[in-house]
Amino acid sequence: MKKYIRFGLMILTSTVIMYGLMYLNTYELSHVYFSETRVYMAIMMGAVMAIVMMLFMWKMYKNKKLNSIILTGSVVVFGLMLFLVRSQTTVNEVSWMRAMIPHHSIAILTSERANLEDERVQQLADEIIEAQVEEIAEMEALIEELQNEEDEDEGTPEDE
Repeated sequence: MKKYIRFGLMILTSTVIMYGLMYLNTYELSHVYFSETRVYMAIMMGAVMAIVMMLFMWKMYKNKKLNSIILTGSVVVFGLMLFLVRSQTTVNEVSWMRAMIPHHSIAILTSERANLEDERVQQLADEIIEAQVEEIAEMEALIEELQNEEDEDEGTPEDE
């Protein structure tokens, strides 16, 4: 049973690390926001990792029934996370903007640091940088505004 606990801890640790790695290509640290969508992606990758590792190490884990449960559970988790990523069912305004800010930040990083020689392409990259910086500022302001409205709504007793 210790092997299975260790297996689970490896998957959990890898999933948490993968979530963090998704932010390494943001332009600046202030653009890192908690992202519901990225959580779903990390869990989806963890589920795939569990499937691959279990299939490669099938003989190392002797309980075939438990192995099958792990594989089946991983497939179900993968399917659920894929649905959540693709449908965005649980993502509201603030969650969406928190996911979009790092996405826009990646566009800034790649546009700024690419080795562009063609003047037209460089102009396009500069325009992308300018647009993304403006959009990030707008999203940050909207997040603050929406959170302040939410705080005010929670603090105000409802009319009866």
